[in-house]
Amino acid sequence: MKTFRLQVDTYHKEELIDITKEIRNFVKESGVESGYLILFVPHTTAGITINENTDPDVQTDVIKGLRDVFPNREDYLHFEKNSDAHLKSSVIGVSEMVLIENNDLALGVWQGLYFCEFDGPKSRKVWIKIFTD
Repeated sequence: MKTFRLQVDTYHKEELIDITKEIRNFVKESGVESGYLILFVPHTTAGITINENTDPDVQTDVIKGLRDVFPNREDYLHFEKNSDAHLKSSVIGVSEMVLIENNDLALGVWQGLYFCEFDGPKSRKVWIKIFTD
């Protein structure tokens, strides 16, 4: 088992950041030919997801859709006034598992890994654990 940490700096209140290349580099560095990895985001207003990575409009549309479903409402009670970010994080989730084959991520042709910021800008972390078969 190998453990890595990735720092992700965000620059907007809400954004999806493609971290596929960085995670691929950790897999290469690990030397694991076959296994899996777990990505975990230790934040309550951020998340991690797998989605299309060829058309940047998909990222924009995901953010727009989440805003529509979870607007920042005045009647939320949380004192930090970021309950919408907590809801988005809960729905997207804070972890993903990805298979490793031939020392690479076993993603589909159109898939990429995205760090999801819902309460930025901030300096964030992604924890990566890589396991062999």
